[in-house]
Amino acid sequence: MKTVLITGCSSGYGLETARHFHAQGWNVVATMRTPRADVLPPSDRLRVVALDVTKPESIAAALEESGPIDVLVNNAGIGLMGAFEATPMTTVRDVFETNTFGVMAMTQAVLPRFRARKSGVIVNVTSSATLAPVPLLAVYTASKTAIEGFTASLAFELEAFNVRVKLVEPGYGPGTSFTRNGAARMEGLFPQAYAPFAERIFASLGQPAAVTSAADVAEGVWRAANDSTGTLHFPAGPDAVALARSA
Repeated sequence: MKTVLITGCSSGYGLETARHFHAQGWNVVATMRTPRADVLPPSDRLRVVALDVTKPESIAAALEESGPIDVLVNNAGIGLMGAFEATPMTTVRDVFETNTFGVMAMTQAVLPRFRARKSGVIVNVTSSATLAPVPLLAVYTASKTAIEGFTASLAFELEAFNVRVKLVEPGYGPGTSFTRNGAARMEGLFPQAYAPFAERIFASLGQPAAVTSAADVAEGVWRAANDSTGTLHFPAGPDAVALARSA
C-alpha cells in the first residue's frame, strides 16, 4: 500500500486531495500548519501531522513522524491579489517563502530518501495563471511560475534515479479559500488609481466561462502521481485545460 504526504490540507485543494487518495485505498499523511483532525474521516490509513513549509525544523519533524512515503504533493500555498505597485516587498517575500521556497525545501528534504531507493514521485501544484497572464496577480503568478521552471529542470535531473516530478495547474476556483485566507495580506493593495481597472477584473471573475472545483484538482493530482510517462503538465479543471490547449 502506497503512502502520500500532502501539504496544506486544512481546506481547499489539499483537503480534497487527501480525501481522494484515502478513498483510493492509499495511506495519507495530511499536513497543515495547525492540525485539524475533524476535517478528515477517522481512519488507520490517515494521519494529520503539523507542518509549516517555511520552517526547516518543522519539515524535518513532520518527515520523521510520517515515516517512508512514496509521493510528495506540494500543495501548500498562499494567495495574493493586488496592484504590484502597492505591494510591500515584505509581502512579496512572504508569498515566495511559502509558494516557492517552501516547495523547494520540502522537495530537497525528501530527495535523499527517494534517490536512495530509486523510487518516488513529487507533484507540485501551481496555477493556470502560469499559462496565461492574469491582471493583479503579478506576485502570485511569479511565485508559481518559478516552480514551473524549477519542476521542469528537476524532472530531467532526477530521471536517472527513477524519481518522477510533475506539475498540476489548477484553473480558477471561486469556491476556494484563495481570497478569504489572503484577505489580511491584500488590505491596501488596491489604491484609488487602480480602482476602475480592479472593478472590471472583479466583474469578469464574478462571471467566469468555466471554473475549477477542488475535485478537479484532486483528480489531477491523482493522475499525475500515478503517471509513468514523461508527461510533465497536468492542467486541472475545464478552464485550465482550455488554456493549456491554446497556449
